[in-house]
Amino acid sequence: MYKVQRGILLLLCIVCGFSLSARDFSADRELFNAYLRNDMSVWKAYIDQGSSLPYEYGYCAALMDSDKKAAKPYVADFRQHTEQAKESLPAGHYEMYMSAVYVYELRLRESFHPVKSLDLAREAVKKAPEDPLTLTYCGMALFYAPKPFGNKKEALQLFLRAEKAFQDPEWYYCWWRAAAMMYIAQCYDKQGDTDQAIRKCEELLKEYPDYAFIRDTYLPALTERVRP
Repeated sequence: MYKVQRGILLLLCIVCGFSLSARDFSADRELFNAYLRNDMSVWKAYIDQGSSLPYEYGYCAALMDSDKKAAKPYVADFRQHTEQAKESLPAGHYEMYMSAVYVYELRLRESFHPVKSLDLAREAVKKAPEDPLTLTYCGMALFYAPKPFGNKKEALQLFLRAEKAFQDPEWYYCWWRAAAMMYIAQCYDKQGDTDQAIRKCEELLKEYPDYAFIRDTYLPALTERVRP
């Protein structure tokens, strides 16, 4: 379950067409709650009805660790839909999604562009430096990238910037916000600061008590480490 949950923590959002705002994230609570309880069947049913880049992106991420064969047609559709939407996406979001396409194709052994993927992630932030979504995505790209490409200290700074940008209450039902907070905890954990990671998880559960991965898996594992 940990691998699947980690996979779906790649960037997603709720959109109305390709016009994005904080208000759009409360459009469908069922999709948000499905993220919290790690139920990708709800997202699959949603994207099977038609193109929705954020959910296609997230569903592909979930399939990377569970069923790469099943992921291939979804990745192909995701690439096609990203290219088709290029001119209508918010600033930085085309680069963000194309970066993800290259990551997925790399994992499927269909293309080999790790450097290009990171370059696109950074370009997304350059084009939209105050957008919490591009900040979160770039942070994740750096968090997961293997050495010498990755940089978890830089990733943490991007997640902290994203968290500040998510402060408006209208972002509350944006799962990217919950994911950014989770990654802050994981960055502290990777840097050896388990106590800070635990505090962040506890703060996160006050906001989202139904966040199953944090509540049932990650926080208990962190707590177990510091028990005398």
